[in-house]
Amino acid sequence: MNILVCVKRVPAPGARIVLTDDRQDIDTRHLGFTTSPHEECAVEAAVQLRERHGGTATVLTLGPPEAVEQLRYSVSVGADQVVLVPADTTELDPQATAAALVDAITELESGAPFDLILFGNESADSGGYQVGIRVARALGRPVISGLKGIEIDGDEMVGRRETDEGFEVYRLPLPAVAAAKEGITLPRYPTLPGRLKSRRAQITEVAVEFSSGGQEMVHLLKPTEEVTETVILGHGAEAAPQVVRLLEEVGLL
Repeated sequence: MNILVCVKRVPAPGARIVLTDDRQDIDTRHLGFTTSPHEECAVEAAVQLRERHGGTATVLTLGPPEAVEQLRYSVSVGADQVVLVPADTTELDPQATAAALVDAITELESGAPFDLILFGNESADSGGYQVGIRVARALGRPVISGLKGIEIDGDEMVGRRETDEGFEVYRLPLPAVAAAKEGITLPRYPTLPGRLKSRRAQITEVAVEFSSGGQEMVHLLKPTEEVTETVILGHGAEAAPQVVRLLEEVGLL
């Protein structure tokens, strides 16, 4: 079972995002980066499948040289091989990203296709929901997104998607593509041997030519910040009447 996981280097969730003066990019001087949470779970799912069925778990990212940090982290939690597709810091649209990934995957599959290619359901920054589906279509493989469970049954992948009524169950013939949601499994913490292994890991680079996806960024906009006001009702017993009043206002008394 040879599995490829495509991940993305994104600003740490919860970090305060500051734009450059020209609103063309994010000011990264004081910003931490990590692997997109959905994709972090996809890496863990791949490692667990590799542990049960044998084979290899390969992690690929498209990004700047600094993205090697996220690749080495993947090795520290169990990935066998890591691949960097070098790109400048300019944000690519989903069409261009998918096209570049297809070229890189095609080169990596020169010997044999990956049995399963995993994506995060959406990236934590742009949240486009498109790249995995576009890659699957270009490769001519079945795809399912929004998965909260993945198993291998012979030459099929069994995927579970959570709904309000329970779960939908899908069976896809291998090779296939799937997009995992955060919560599909609990990512493990790196071990000391894993961290040491990640420092020695060889980073394979696959160079591709980038083409325009057809979209052009005008400028970035920050959403309106929501300000929450905290009201102190009182201290000790003197706060009791205010608490009662508040409970009456919300209809609990």
